[in-house]
Amino acid sequence: MSQVVIAKEVVYLAGQVPDTAHVSVTEQTQEVLARIDTLLESAGVDRTRLLTATIWLSDPKHFAEFNAVWDAWVPSGCAPTRACVQALLMKPGCDVEVAVTALLA
Repeated sequence: MSQVVIAKEVVYLAGQVPDTAHVSVTEQTQEVLARIDTLLESAGVDRTRLLTATIWLSDPKHFAEFNAVWDAWVPSGCAPTRACVQALLMKPGCDVEVAVTALLA
């Protein structure tokens, strides 16, 4: 599976999950978003160029905790469109997965 695909000025990232399981949603989200930053940088863009985000949480009870980290991470005025759903296929101990697309500069 490719982690990053670039096609016609759009950067597509595969869903990113934390390496560290069985820690707080805050820690998992920080780890996932840091990985996204690294992948975006490898493609020559940053989070100010986000177009869309798809977020999967293992349980709706994590929504507020996830949003607290997400809201601090997204640059002001650069929030992408977003969908957030519950995922029942998460591996045990992982509660967050995020996939994003971004526009090349």
